[in-house]
Amino acid sequence: MRLRERFSVRDLFVRRVRRRLVTGFAASLGVAASIAAAGAQDTTKSLTPDSIKAAIAQVDSAYIKANAATSNNWPTVGLDYAETRFSKLNQITSDNVKSLGLVWTYNLESSRGVEATPVVVDGIMYQTASWSVVHAIDARTGKRIWTFDPQVNRELGYKGCCDVVNRGVALYKGKVFVAAYDGRLIALDAATGKKVWEKDTLIDHEHSYTITGAPRVFNGKVVIGQGGAEYGARGYVTAYDAESGNQLWRWFTVPGDPSKPFEDESMEKAAKTWDPAGQYWLNGGGGTPWDTITFDPELNLVYIGTGNGSPWNRNVRSPAGGDNLYLASIVALNADTGKYAWHYQETPGDHWDYTSTQPMILADISIDGAPRKVILHAPKNGFFFVIDRTNGKFISAKNFVDVNWATGYDANGRPIEVPAARGDAAYDSIPGPYGAHNWHPMSFNPQTGLVYLPAQNVPLNLIPEKKFKQNAATPGKFGGATGWNVGFVLNGEPPKSLPFGRLIAWDPVRQKEAWRVEYPSPWNGGTLTTAGNLVFQGTADGRFVAYDAKTGKALWETPTGTGVVAAASTYMLDGVQYVSIAVGWGGVYGMAQRATERQSPGTVYTFALNGKAPLPEFVKYQTEGLIQGVKYDPKDVPEGTALYVAACATCHGVPGVDKGGNVRNLGYVPAEEIANLKNIVFKGPFRDKGMPDFTGKLTEADVVKIQAFIQGTADAIRPKK
Repeated sequence: MRLRERFSVRDLFVRRVRRRLVTGFAASLGVAASIAAAGAQDTTKSLTPDSIKAAIAQVDSAYIKANAATSNNWPTVGLDYAETRFSKLNQITSDNVKSLGLVWTYNLESSRGVEATPVVVDGIMYQTASWSVVHAIDARTGKRIWTFDPQVNRELGYKGCCDVVNRGVALYKGKVFVAAYDGRLIALDAATGKKVWEKDTLIDHEHSYTITGAPRVFNGKVVIGQGGAEYGARGYVTAYDAESGNQLWRWFTVPGDPSKPFEDESMEKAAKTWDPAGQYWLNGGGGTPWDTITFDPELNLVYIGTGNGSPWNRNVRSPAGGDNLYLASIVALNADTGKYAWHYQETPGDHWDYTSTQPMILADISIDGAPRKVILHAPKNGFFFVIDRTNGKFISAKNFVDVNWATGYDANGRPIEVPAARGDAAYDSIPGPYGAHNWHPMSFNPQTGLVYLPAQNVPLNLIPEKKFKQNAATPGKFGGATGWNVGFVLNGEPPKSLPFGRLIAWDPVRQKEAWRVEYPSPWNGGTLTTAGNLVFQGTADGRFVAYDAKTGKALWETPTGTGVVAAASTYMLDGVQYVSIAVGWGGVYGMAQRATERQSPGTVYTFALNGKAPLPEFVKYQTEGLIQGVKYDPKDVPEGTALYVAACATCHGVPGVDKGGNVRNLGYVPAEEIANLKNIVFKGPFRDKGMPDFTGKLTEADVVKIQAFIQGTADAIRPKK
């Protein structure tokens, strides 16, 4: 090579290197500028009805699949159809998350539980609050675009077991879909919030059906389930046409009256696993699919997680035993027709309220050196399952918390049960009916290979109810006066197990815990994980925390004003990565319990690097001292105890012993309220907040005895001077 040529090559190389350095430096400046912009919002890109319409009109199945490659938006509650809650965004990392700061907050104007993940597309956020109210928010500024209140009759609040919550919306071709607490599926115009169509999804209004889950939309279909198994409901899932609202298909989760024709072959098969002597169909049977619905576009299957038996106690609903299909199962349906494809039952013959409605994740992982398409699932029963999602075959299961109802699963995927767990004596079921994992979403990070799982135990003792009667307001029957039917006396003996809450990083291939974080309380929020080596989670004690995804080291946290139960989302907007979390303490545990003395209305918090907005003011819970001065006859306390358990304990907890959550504890209210209790429980002033009217369920004499229990309990626990 001649000298001139050699220098020409060298010059070319230098120019290329210089160009790369300049380009890289410019890119770095761009990132820095984007990060700096978080502190000073770009409000020049104002949203208009036309721009919102155009943005949401593009959201369809292809859009949701394409977004999974970038994670720039968060178009469905679980981010993608696989519901991984793993974002590929990495502007915020484990190295710089300490610089995360608040950008804006938005007041959801709610005082009950907030369980929904923010859904965000092109700068428009859709968030639900309690009572199924939908908020459209400008994600750049935190300003309201519109609000839709479906006007659920507040007097129906008692018809749901677990607070008047909602877990989010679905977006599809210019519409926002929300399922209202009272059973309606509603399509809204995404730009204006005006109602496009509305359908009553309930098969009857005699039973206490409610909806708290988020709809899922795929290929022009909106799919929704419902809750109500504690109230004698029969579960089913329904698909509606996204454009017209017309029903396309429906599949029941448990069989109906065997003297009548079965809806399909799957129901005929299921009926053989129930004992008709229990007349299970009169009590509904249960199996309500109240939360998880997941779609696999490649296999064209929709996976349904089914609920508990109705009542819980199998000895009541199916005296001769049996698996009671399809309770506590993952069921795959043909997405086009709703026809049964396969099932795997995680808790055969459910006896402990071990639902399989908890969020599931679709993942492609290597097991024994071979690629497998799997479902990752951690239901209430305390075992982590890996299931082949192509055919429902069992791969593995391992307990992720201590359990005492089974010692493991055999090679065929059947639990090896502990006989005493179904006995006639009092039994501390571990985990309890609140579950080792409840609805709080988990996430899966393919870079670490770990699932980030909110785990817990809420102690509960079960004593089989000897003379069960459906819908009886029997004193001592937990929730009996508000429609509960469980077939057990709850905590008739003090439970011996201990409560806990923890975040577990779980390796689904090795079925082994990688790390954990302990919390002071159960009922912590769902998780989000990112390519920035981060895991985000809100806590019951009122914090939002970022952890190192590999090690579990806490890297950053901020107070949230009250306990957090929902999961966060993250998205890119104008070159800036944001993280948003909706905060609002509640749910079945959060109605009567809390782990923080701070409170705030339901609030959306949005963060970015170098955010500088001030936190809102947090208010301390205002509670009276332990109630005193209500006159009562001590002889009324025992009967008052049983009446209180039937009518009040579900929401209010134990007077003076529990602290109260988003519903007040009656041990810490003004004495005049308890002295005038009959004016509250009979057509009282709190019906518009969800309190039932006990007319016809309690007598004035009953109320006097409940007063005795409330004041008597307070006197018994009052510190002696």
